[in-house]
Amino acid sequence: MPQCYQSIVVDAPIEKVWDTIEDFHDMSWAESVIQSCEAVGDQPGTAVGAKRVLNNVFHETLLECSHDDFRIRYSIDDGPSPVSPTEISNYVGQIQLKPVTLGGTTFVEWRSSWESASEEARDFCHQIYIALLKALAEEAAKR
Repeated sequence: MPQCYQSIVVDAPIEKVWDTIEDFHDMSWAESVIQSCEAVGDQPGTAVGAKRVLNNVFHETLLECSHDDFRIRYSIDDGPSPVSPTEISNYVGQIQLKPVTLGGTTFVEWRSSWESASEEARDFCHQIYIALLKALAEEAAKR
């Protein structure tokens, strides 16, 4: 099962980082990577089952939003190559925040796994996660 993993230490307390990412329908913190984030349906952005479309092509569903554990899990339901449904299945992504108590910073992990015969999705996701984590670090430090 292919996987992708990236991490970063964000120079902001965990509560500020969580406030930045907790709403599944708000990707304004990553506007250099995500040009559009359209909510689909009536579910609020913190409710399991919330759906969104990123950049008009990535269809995602919120699987978990744990305020207590500072964790978000989501699926990619449809998207372009190399994450299209014909190339991958059972894609689950997770963002996990952990406090770095010495210094009041936050350790952020972004990981995903899926089923596929191809390795192309790993490289694709790797580059996106790097860009998103850099954007998150910049935005959270401003708040």
